[in-house]
Amino acid sequence: MRKIIHIDMDAFYASVEQRDDSSLRGKPVAVGHAAERGVVAAASYEARKFGVRSAMPSTTAMRKCPELVFVPPRFDVYRAVSKQIHAIFSDYTQLIEPLSLDEAYLDVTENRRAIPTASATAAEIRRRIFEETGLTASAGISYNKFLAKLASDYRKPNGQFVVLPQNGAAFVEVLTVNKFHGVGPVTCEKMNRLGIKTGADLRACTMPFLVQHFGKSGPWYYSVSRGEDDRPVNPDRERKSSGSETTFSGDLTDLPAIEQEVVGQADEVWAWCQKANAFGRTVTVKIKYADFQTATRARSAGGPVTNQATLHAMALELIRSVFPLRKGVRLVGVSVSNFGQQVSVSPAQMGLELVV
Repeated sequence: MRKIIHIDMDAFYASVEQRDDSSLRGKPVAVGHAAERGVVAAASYEARKFGVRSAMPSTTAMRKCPELVFVPPRFDVYRAVSKQIHAIFSDYTQLIEPLSLDEAYLDVTENRRAIPTASATAAEIRRRIFEETGLTASAGISYNKFLAKLASDYRKPNGQFVVLPQNGAAFVEVLTVNKFHGVGPVTCEKMNRLGIKTGADLRACTMPFLVQHFGKSGPWYYSVSRGEDDRPVNPDRERKSSGSETTFSGDLTDLPAIEQEVVGQADEVWAWCQKANAFGRTVTVKIKYADFQTATRARSAGGPVTNQATLHAMALELIRSVFPLRKGVRLVGVSVSNFGQQVSVSPAQMGLELVV
């Protein structure tokens, strides 16, 4: 039986800002920009009491909480703190699967400090995180990743919760399906239309029924509704893509200005590629228009894109494929993907792929 811990930092970005600026402590804080088209990157627990959430438009957040204090993000600081936290993890296990700067799975079935229980291991890790960074973390402990992640939300903030093997199925059956990791708003709505509102409802469905309605995700829903998840904690999980995007303060219609923004996003992606020594074959440009319609253009090269000029050229070619514009642009983004095995393609195959 495996022992899996899911560690999730509490309001990570906002907590770092409150730690470093005592005047922000106890106040509703949003990391982001208060601009008309700004977006909340993170919200403190004081802000969450007013309904402020990450990914919420800044204007909406300010309506919900007029006293909200915005602070600009400092990703270099968040990355540095994340390295401190991961150094603590490595004292207990080499099986660490990062999900983001502020959360990770740990397999402590055989932990390096010979602590007898996963619960005691999680408590010690959380204590050390607080002592060394001044920040709190929550933890979920169980026999698989799915349940550990669900459990980490159960005692937030600054708590931990254990789902024992004999309780796994019962723990899942009382949850609403929107709590399931991997069930987004669209899938949740579809499940509700089919009469699937809880884990118990999901477990009552047959495998053929789930495959019929949810395709390749059907077997996953069948398994997790029974508290089953065989996925290993994978420290070498391959990153699928790296991207950067920006939302403009006003709709852009000037073509040179849009091209300049695309080059800027490409430069940010290139900086990541160089640092990670990871170079993909596929370049994608994302466009969101003034009416919120989104389109993407993608092109795959015959080999990895290993120089900045090529990335610029591909990104510009892709954005120019939507010119002339029929409406303003509110967002552009550039990403690189397909970091796996390189596959040779002919020039005829290097066309544009349109997704609207």
